[in-house]
Amino acid sequence: MDVKLPKLGEGAESGVVVSVFVKPGDTIAKDQPLLELENEKAVASIPSPAAGTVKAVFIKPGDKVSVGQKLISLGEDGAAPGAAPAAVTPAAVAPTPVARATTPAEPREELSEVEPLPEESEPAPGGPPPAASPTIRRLARDLGIDLARLRGTGRGGRIELADLRAYIQRLQRLAARAAATPERQPRPAAEPLDFAKWGPITIKPLSPLRQTIARRLSQSWETVPRVTQFDEADLTRLNDLRQAHQAAYAERGVKLTVTPLLLKALTGVLQKHPVFNASLDESGENLVLKSYISLGIAVDTEAGLMVPVLRDADKKSVLELAREVEDLARRARERKLAVEDMKGGTFTVSNQGGIGGGHFTPIVNLPEVAILGVGRATVKPVWRDGQVTGRPLLPLALSYDHRVIDGGSAARFITDLVRAIEQFEEHLVRL
Repeated sequence: MDVKLPKLGEGAESGVVVSVFVKPGDTIAKDQPLLELENEKAVASIPSPAAGTVKAVFIKPGDKVSVGQKLISLGEDGAAPGAAPAAVTPAAVAPTPVARATTPAEPREELSEVEPLPEESEPAPGGPPPAASPTIRRLARDLGIDLARLRGTGRGGRIELADLRAYIQRLQRLAARAAATPERQPRPAAEPLDFAKWGPITIKPLSPLRQTIARRLSQSWETVPRVTQFDEADLTRLNDLRQAHQAAYAERGVKLTVTPLLLKALTGVLQKHPVFNASLDESGENLVLKSYISLGIAVDTEAGLMVPVLRDADKKSVLELAREVEDLARRARERKLAVEDMKGGTFTVSNQGGIGGGHFTPIVNLPEVAILGVGRATVKPVWRDGQVTGRPLLPLALSYDHRVIDGGSAARFITDLVRAIEQFEEHLVRL
């Protein structure tokens, strides 16, 4: 019997082979792993639907395979001829949804460039999405029209069906005029650059993980009007607490670092400022406030950036936070995260302190509305108690979605975070 790639989950039709566990002549059991498949940001094994002897292997590491494609051929001994391939657990390999159902607002489609005549200038695109019903948004998306270019005549500038119809008619008039004007003929597309003309090159295809990262970050960049608020926190208090309690944590098999202390301070501030823990719904007209705090922890791996989720962080002790951060980072670097491990975050933390660098501008992780970037603390001269003294200052960078959060709210949030770090209560870390 031929064993084919089974359905991987909703919206998942292919993956890249990471490793193959069998070879011709091997005797395998039912549900024994045949290979590891990388799909989106997860790597999972594909089991055999039956027992038997491997007659042939049709795939190798690096191959891109699609649902229904032959993987191996099994001998008849112990196999059930015609048996259906085993279903793969969707949670293990299904891609993280990045479609419109999970994004706070529709990404704007590119509109075919039609140069407006001077007497009919287009409104400048950009800014928050205009008010419109889901039906109008869907119709505009199907037609490839950017609603940001329309002027709504409804109450409060809301875009109505008549506005959309008038805009289409206007485009038709402009297209007719442009076609009649020789100097407005479309410019030919630029030829792709041949980099090999200037020296040797190597073509390296992007991995599925890197393609996923690129797609999601591009979507965030195009959708979110992002602003970044910067500040610095005196790390003296956290350093003193860490040194005082690290031996007790080590006895529990946990390494106490600044990170779990920072996360504990952060959850308290998120409870005080719930809008930073929220999301916009699909229409862009409603704010979804969440009564739970699950922190995305950005992890730098050899394969690329991964963001596993530390669930219910507000309900966990510093000890539990330290243990889970260490476990999530290890599993991310070993590519042992399931897709479900990277879903459901409400706020993300990107900590580059272990690598170096200071302030940076992290990109909001949709459908969240804010992200905290943390750099490496450096000793700087500060004015304390009437004199200049050296203190370790921690760079903080809070990027936020300006459609939801105003600058004043961001300033209050980061001020409260600095205070929570500098005045961290010892009972929160004591075992």
